[in-house]
Amino acid sequence: MTTHGMTKEQHPRIPSCTYRLQFNRWFTFSQAREVVAYLDALGVSDVYASPYFQASPDSLHGYDITDHSKLNIAIGSRQDYDAWIAELHAHSMGQVLDFVPNHVGIAEPLNEWWMDVLENGPSSRFAPYFDIDWQPLKSDLRDKVLLPILTDQYGRVLERGELQVRFEEGTFYLLYGERRLPIAPGTYRYVLEIALRNLSEHKEEDFYAELQSILTALEYLPKRTETDPKRIAERIREKEIIKRRLERRCAEAPQVQQAIEKALAQINGEPGDPRSFDALDELLNAQSYRLAFWRVAAEEINYRRFFDVNELAAIRVELPEVFDAIHRLILDFVNSHAVTGLRIDHPDGLYLPREYFEKLQQRCAKALGTTLPKDGRAIYMVAEKILTGPETLRKDWHVHGTTGYDFTNQVVQLLVDSSAETAITKTFHRFIGHSVPFGHLLYAKKLQVMKLSLANDVDVLGNTVDRLSERSRWYRDFTLEALSRTVRETIACFPVYRTYLAPGQPVTEEDRQIVERAIAAAKRRNPGMEESIFDFLHDVLLFRFPPNLDARARAEHTHFVLKFQQSTGPIMAKGLEDTVFYIYNRLTALNEVGGDPQQFGLSIEEFHERNIDRQRNWPSTLLATSTHDTKRSEDVRARIVVISEIPEVWRRSLQRWRVANRRWKRTINDATAPDGNEEYLLYQTLLGTWPMQVNGEPETTATPDYIERIQRYMAKALHEAKINTSWIQPNEEWDAAVRDFIAKVLDPSPRNKFLPAFIPVAKDVARFGAVNSLSQTLLKLTSPGVPDIYQGTEIWDYSLVDPDNRRPVDYKRRREMLESLATAHPPDLMRNWTDGRIKMFLTQRILRFRREHVALFQRGEYLPLTPGGAFAECCVSFARQLGDQWIIVIAPRLSSRVGFPPTAEIWQDTTLQIPETLSLEHAHDLFTCRPIPAQDRRVKLAHALSVLPFAAITNL
Repeated sequence: MTTHGMTKEQHPRIPSCTYRLQFNRWFTFSQAREVVAYLDALGVSDVYASPYFQASPDSLHGYDITDHSKLNIAIGSRQDYDAWIAELHAHSMGQVLDFVPNHVGIAEPLNEWWMDVLENGPSSRFAPYFDIDWQPLKSDLRDKVLLPILTDQYGRVLERGELQVRFEEGTFYLLYGERRLPIAPGTYRYVLEIALRNLSEHKEEDFYAELQSILTALEYLPKRTETDPKRIAERIREKEIIKRRLERRCAEAPQVQQAIEKALAQINGEPGDPRSFDALDELLNAQSYRLAFWRVAAEEINYRRFFDVNELAAIRVELPEVFDAIHRLILDFVNSHAVTGLRIDHPDGLYLPREYFEKLQQRCAKALGTTLPKDGRAIYMVAEKILTGPETLRKDWHVHGTTGYDFTNQVVQLLVDSSAETAITKTFHRFIGHSVPFGHLLYAKKLQVMKLSLANDVDVLGNTVDRLSERSRWYRDFTLEALSRTVRETIACFPVYRTYLAPGQPVTEEDRQIVERAIAAAKRRNPGMEESIFDFLHDVLLFRFPPNLDARARAEHTHFVLKFQQSTGPIMAKGLEDTVFYIYNRLTALNEVGGDPQQFGLSIEEFHERNIDRQRNWPSTLLATSTHDTKRSEDVRARIVVISEIPEVWRRSLQRWRVANRRWKRTINDATAPDGNEEYLLYQTLLGTWPMQVNGEPETTATPDYIERIQRYMAKALHEAKINTSWIQPNEEWDAAVRDFIAKVLDPSPRNKFLPAFIPVAKDVARFGAVNSLSQTLLKLTSPGVPDIYQGTEIWDYSLVDPDNRRPVDYKRRREMLESLATAHPPDLMRNWTDGRIKMFLTQRILRFRREHVALFQRGEYLPLTPGGAFAECCVSFARQLGDQWIIVIAPRLSSRVGFPPTAEIWQDTTLQIPETLSLEHAHDLFTCRPIPAQDRRVKLAHALSVLPFAAITNL
């Protein structure tokens, strides 16, 4: 299809399958163009692109955008981009783009908004764009931004001479390493007054008088604390005039340039002479920012961040001017059909998510030149919303669904043998030496996050609610400390990421229940606290304000609720995903974004219920199994979940492995490194990632590259867990001990007693894990929703958490593998399963079928099927039907009960009853093209799975 043809396409365009590409300087628009034909041949309908707007040149992910209105030149030019889009259109493919409305990267001087704020403080025209508290409790931070960028205490960095003021083209700036920070124009006088004294012998010269005039202009320059629009406009104009005058004077009179350089040499100080830095210290204290050591500044950071990432500052997209500025280019792309769908990053960070989606859909309809559909969805849009427990996506959001983490966890839970929960839990507790109640652990770690990395965010809420209480005669007696603790305890007990109250809208029953659950839990955990203080917060969080409030006071109460809602999500994410998931290691396959490790298995019936609900409410939501954010890849999870099928083998193996490796541990301050929990995680990680040979046998030794990957992963896991070491306070001795332990455990020498005991278990786990992976792939590609493939995972991929999952993808190899499928025979693919072609074969066959029968998967009815016989529990099956078209899916689970490979007569008498509504005429298997016999409408799995361990039977 031509580019022109794309403009005539019906909107919204719903993908039949997306394929995630991670753009960075090592994977560019030009390289993406080269893989379009391959993706098309695979059966992909839409590329799903990571952010590619201007960001740090070295960014691996693209979420640190510095300018939404420009492409990242490290990825390619506009010409390169257009060529890629033309290639997509030539193959009738669309593009779903990952868009980041919540925050921007501030580590680079490329971010003109942030640089302007640092130069001009509250008087910056971009100051309102950011969520900055200009009036914090600490007086030294009034009208300043705290910048936690130093690698040591401020005084040490200063007196080592690492902070240097420079002068170029009429402008002063601060240089710290490779980082440039602006100097406020009003403080140029600190340098220029010294420079003027250096020119005392030239008092009769014009340039001396000119420099005096510049100093006078600086005195009259509106202060950086001005917020009056007219005074701000005057400041913007005059400061640039002053810079130009200074530049011109230096060019015309070298003596002025020399005097300034001499003044800077004096101000910048001399290491070894602490007093020589007094002038520089005074100059820096006069800036609109306060420099600080990054490890100790969490309690005072006064700008809202993305989670606790100091280099990512939140922006106020709820402001019309901010919304317009960051969406200008993306709407141009929507208009030209370069972008046909959007993935919205971190909507829980937005002030009013529902309103944002509504406004964006309206703007997309305008860009497309169409009227907004009745359902408010002009363009395909999914939200990166993490759902917990029974939580469901808000139906008033104008999106097509989530990014698929809910399905990720449902399908892996389906593969768990729930009958082994007690045995696995006992083994875990015995190995680590203590029990780990999940609920208490999550509560404690959320409190830890609020104490350490997100302290100021919660302090601001406490201060705000304290001011609110002062307005009420019933609640004014509550102290600041008590109110702050109430806020912390309530957030720690929050059962979901956030609520979604909005001004002028009634409180939903769902939100009411969430707040009441949190308040009740907080009361229960704090019996020594006065209950009425929780009741006060309860009423505020549900918009139940005192009746005597005026409009301004009600607005302040509402603002507090909306800020509270923005805060609970990051605290949940940091406490759960980035802490607890690295501690609660009972079965790490369940420790996934949006997952609930407390749950141990999902029944086939429950899986069907989830699919039916999705088909009814969100038929176009994404279905993911691996993403750039998952803790481990789909194939690693598929292996680790096998542990639930072999609890006794797991228990005995752990005992043998611990004994074999005990000698490699090290005692540090009366503790053994690694500790039991860390060792337990390591063994699961090795089983999940151990390389296989082409002959189906595990590798007998580990390569240096593999060992280093495991060491890097475990280092990250330990730092995230924050038990024996952390990012803020690294325990270098412990880190080294664990690194050495891994090297010794994986040492290829004959004296290593671990590997001979590990390899046989790794073999069984890898084989049954492969069956699990094929099953979850088949289920993802055929369940209600839009399947998403993360780059490279169309074959086996044993990546761990980022940056391990951001490694380059070998598309040349994959292209060759895909081409070889044209002459491959299914039995050979299964015999040679370790080469990964069997997974690619399954993927291509289903994707091409989906592309040819779009309506069957978008609108087809979902019919759960119930197997019977000896291994009825060991497979999941359903049909998709639209009129007289249908497809039946059969996917194995709990395969260790059946055997490897789970094919042919090994299934004994297990059968599948075909519904009367499905015509059996022309019924055949999509993968083998063999007709499928059915006696009395019963299909024997021994026949259906005679060649492959999975099947897709259809009449098409």
